[in-house]
Amino acid sequence: MPRHGHWVIFAANAPTAFRAKHRETLLPTLKQLQRTQPDAVMRWFDGGRLWASPEEADEARRLRRLAPKRPAGWRPGGEHRDPRARFELSRDEKRARFKRRLQSRFAGGDGKSGPGGGPPAPDGKRGRGWTQRPAGAGPRSRRLRPASKPKRGPK
Repeated sequence: MPRHGHWVIFAANAPTAFRAKHRETLLPTLKQLQRTQPDAVMRWFDGGRLWASPEEADEARRLRRLAPKRPAGWRPGGEHRDPRARFELSRDEKRARFKRRLQSRFAGGDGKSGPGGGPPAPDGKRGRGWTQRPAGAGPRSRRLRPASKPKRGPK
């Protein structure tokens, strides 16, 4: 696995501009800085973190790969289950609901809303009496619209 890290010199717990791929390149600069700043240290930067050495970073990466993976149903926080799962129905449940819905629609309904549903009207028929049109009424009138909108000329 290729490494994309580099050595960095830190002085006063802050990174400096001195960076290099090989430790030997920075050693003379580190020695010079330590004369005036005794707390200057060199650290390996890899994977967005600081390490004491590249070997330490490799070991942490290897252990992370070997760590157990989360199960497929894992979710962050709380119950670690998919919150949508409670709304999922099996195929048999879906078919049974569909069958009941069809039976209620075509067998006179069961008082629920929908086609043929609703409370019985005072005359005993299904639905609300005030929404039904008279039997002899023709099609509903439609508002006539112009064939196209008038075009506006230049202003």
